[in-house]
Amino acid sequence: MHKTPIRLADGRELFYYDLRDDAERGAVDRRPLDKVATASQVRRDPLLGDSVCVASHRQDRTYHPPADECPLCPSTKDRLSEIPADDYAVVVFENRFPSLAGDSGRCEVVCFTADHQASFADLTEEQVALVLGAWTDRTAELARLPQVAQVFCFENRGAEIGVTLGHPHGQIYAYPFVTPRTERMLRTAGEYGRRTGGRNLFDDVVSRELADSRVVWESEHWVAFVPYAAHWPYEVHLYPRRRVPDLRALDAPARAEFPRAYLELLRRFDRVFGPGQPPTPYISAWHQAPFGRPDSEPAVGYAPREEFALHLELFTVRRTPGKLKFLAGSESGMDVFINDVPPETAAQRLREVAS
Repeated sequence: MHKTPIRLADGRELFYYDLRDDAERGAVDRRPLDKVATASQVRRDPLLGDSVCVASHRQDRTYHPPADECPLCPSTKDRLSEIPADDYAVVVFENRFPSLAGDSGRCEVVCFTADHQASFADLTEEQVALVLGAWTDRTAELARLPQVAQVFCFENRGAEIGVTLGHPHGQIYAYPFVTPRTERMLRTAGEYGRRTGGRNLFDDVVSRELADSRVVWESEHWVAFVPYAAHWPYEVHLYPRRRVPDLRALDAPARAEFPRAYLELLRRFDRVFGPGQPPTPYISAWHQAPFGRPDSEPAVGYAPREEFALHLELFTVRRTPGKLKFLAGSESGMDVFINDVPPETAAQRLREVAS
């Protein structure tokens, strides 16, 4: 993987990732941009103890532009975009309308391909390996920032999810705090370890799923399953068989096998509702351990980061053709999910649509 850093006209960083070492990335951003001004704040909820990001400047962000004005497509002679080059493989750049900025963290955009009409599932295994390399590199670089406590790589796909740019892309959030969901996992893992004499919760969850009926894909280095208590109609968790805390720790065999595993899952999601249906909307989310800080210790009772298990969660809000799963009173008001599709049924259906 070859990485080329440049600066955009307003000072933001952009990184080209290429498979070829001789890729020429000398194009200059010719737009007359002012320096980005943000008003990002992180506020602590005194009742729940979690954090809320307030980012009023995002009201002006780009919203459903026509394809010929897409800011994530390569630049042309007549139209300048966020990417100065006239073509690219994978690009990562600082978000122009970040939810987190400065001392409050950082937000980046990941463009998976220059092809506006493609989706992640259309990529080749070689292209997916390059995206994995970019995710890993950005995790490593963002981990060095003193204000960053956790890095979250994710993709939202589909208007039903709320996507406002149709170009195939994802995002990276570098939080200045440990997210509530990760805190809950670490707390639950710590309690489980004390209760079981030091056993690892993530290892035992994967072992139990391998012995049950919800596995949808497995290989030498990865296993994918619908979890026993799935929140969403179709939800798959993908784990490396060798537990590691984050993307940086994946070994070469797991990296080599990941593209095949991930592409198979995405393609099954697009087939799960039958032929003739529109592409399945989904959220794909990497869960990584937060970073240890020299001046801080893990919270009392929480599992240390080395006991966390890197995993990817893939789920859709579509529950059946033409119908979506909306978060209603129980889910939004009390955080208690009600799933209309039994996980065993979802797993069986995802096996039926295997390649």
